[in-house]
Amino acid sequence: MSVRQPMPAQPADVRAHNFKEVALGYTQEQAVAEAERCIECKNPQCVKGCPVNIDIPAFIKSMKTSDFDSAIDKIKETNSLPAVCGRVCPQETQCEMYCILGKKEEPVAIGRLERFCADYELEKGVKAPQRAPPTGKHVAVVGSGPAGLAAASDLAKEGHEVTMFEALHSAGGVLIYGIPEFRLPKDIVQEEVDYIGQLGVDMKPGYVIGKIKTIDELKNEFDAIFLGTGAGLPNFMGIDGENLNGVYSANEFLTRVNLMKAYQFPEYDTPIKKGKHVIVVGGGNVAMDAARCALRLGADEVSIVYRRSDEELPARREEIEHAKEEGIVFRLLTNPVKILGDEKLMVTGAECVKMELGEPDDSGRRRPQVIEGSEHVVYADIVIMAIGTSPNPLIFEGAEGLEASKWGTIIVDEAGMTSIDGVCAGGDVVTGAATVISAMGAGKLAASTINEYLE
Repeated sequence: MSVRQPMPAQPADVRAHNFKEVALGYTQEQAVAEAERCIECKNPQCVKGCPVNIDIPAFIKSMKTSDFDSAIDKIKETNSLPAVCGRVCPQETQCEMYCILGKKEEPVAIGRLERFCADYELEKGVKAPQRAPPTGKHVAVVGSGPAGLAAASDLAKEGHEVTMFEALHSAGGVLIYGIPEFRLPKDIVQEEVDYIGQLGVDMKPGYVIGKIKTIDELKNEFDAIFLGTGAGLPNFMGIDGENLNGVYSANEFLTRVNLMKAYQFPEYDTPIKKGKHVIVVGGGNVAMDAARCALRLGADEVSIVYRRSDEELPARREEIEHAKEEGIVFRLLTNPVKILGDEKLMVTGAECVKMELGEPDDSGRRRPQVIEGSEHVVYADIVIMAIGTSPNPLIFEGAEGLEASKWGTIIVDEAGMTSIDGVCAGGDVVTGAATVISAMGAGKLAASTINEYLE
């Protein structure tokens, strides 16, 4: 039986007090040893689990002979952000889930091998990407998150002139404002963004489409448009006390910490309230990120409050285990019903109830039900709501004919085209909050559609 190479990492008691990357990456020896676990099956299934269709068997085969240059070249045929994907993609539910080796033992660590190849190239120096001859066509890409970056990369390689509009002051979208430094270092994101820039993509930060310019106005300036504006509008529970001082949306909290480096205040002029007892409501990756950031800011206790059980936690299992190792408290089968405050309107805690799981709901998960008489108070001075996000409706301002669903997402056809001819969309603005790699896959699909449209 071949043993999967463990990922070297900072010790939990050390990393819980710093924002340095937790996972340290494979050595060359570990990477080759892990690649050698691949059995080179005749009918590989792993590729069908990859939203961007990386030729996984080919790049791993190159790694077996330490030909890392060929391996990263193969990856970059379809993926322009391998250093990002190798760190944050849920490979365990995608490519690795289909690995045939995984039927009898642990699957090949495909994501970790991708990260190794990407980091190997970054250390050597990224090769300038190749472009097709100019087509004379101009495409606007709205949003510089994973969907926008993937679309811009593919369109630029086809020879189109691409202009990317970003509402914030730094490109990268959720990669830069949503995912903490200890999971995805900002210099890694910047390297990937710079690679897109080498393709000639014109980046325009601080440019809010729907306010500075509208979609209708862009239609007059560009031959085609891609909308990848994500889902940045935070959801709340609608319970009493959510307007108290000390209640954050996970979006605001993570943006302050990640993009604006509030953890380095006053060196970076972005203060943030650092609680001693912090509650994070939710069980997804965003909740884990917020909880682990709060711990690193100096909290004495950080609790995840989630209304279902451990088995139903939607976050990646690796992130859950990292959080537990670092001392995050998991208050499962628990739900807040009111945020409590004092006479100064400062948070003092949350009134919660215990839950039990009943019959499955529409999502297939067992529906949580309140246990009568289970009311109790969890004391806290900070409450962070991490219960999902929705698209910002601002994108619909001045976009005549752009159809939306009842959830506020943009409706597209199977090729990614919206109800407006020549305007495609993809990523969270279409699906609601999802994964980085699924957004990239949508960006690539839309780029292909736009390319055909322009031809």
